[in-house]
Amino acid sequence: ARGLIADGKKVFLDMKLLDIPNTVEKATANAAALGVTFLTVHGIDTKTLSAAVKGRGKSPLKLLAVTVLTSLTQDDLAEQGIARAPADLVLHRAALARAAGFDGVIASGQEAASLRCAIPRDFLIVTPGIRLAGDAVGDQARATTPARAIAEGADYLVVGRPITQAKDPKAAAELMVEEIAGDGAARG
Repeated sequence: ARGLIADGKKVFLDMKLLDIPNTVEKATANAAALGVTFLTVHGIDTKTLSAAVKGRGKSPLKLLAVTVLTSLTQDDLAEQGIARAPADLVLHRAALARAAGFDGVIASGQEAASLRCAIPRDFLIVTPGIRLAGDAVGDQARATTPARAIAEGADYLVVGRPITQAKDPKAAAELMVEEIAGDGAARG
């Protein structure tokens, strides 16, 4: 990460921090000291979120709260003892993150529209689980296309395996960009 930052690149540190407040605060402070652009923290409670904000201090580090992993379904949440539907839980955790001083959330594109209606425009929505129409979703229970995620209010997209595991990663990335731009030939 240091080399990328030294070269002027933005670094998204997807650590999904969740620990006792002291540990979250110190880990966040270390990420801030590195000059990381974005850091993810599980947004499940105010203690964790507040510890990350304290650890960030006055640095420009953008804190993003993971609301509900895109691989989780209603049944998975029930197994964890959570009775709320994923969409409701996402809104609840986004409100906690915003109140704690976070810059945005990590949320499925399926929840982006309801989030965009509930939060100010400057509160970031970062959407993982991005797949092109017809692609295998793998372990993503709440996947969406890049164009839909952007149309629903996402500010940033996280695209992993559809690019990193593609036979031609550059071509796969270009297809994603074409779809976002609205080029109907993207899948043709």
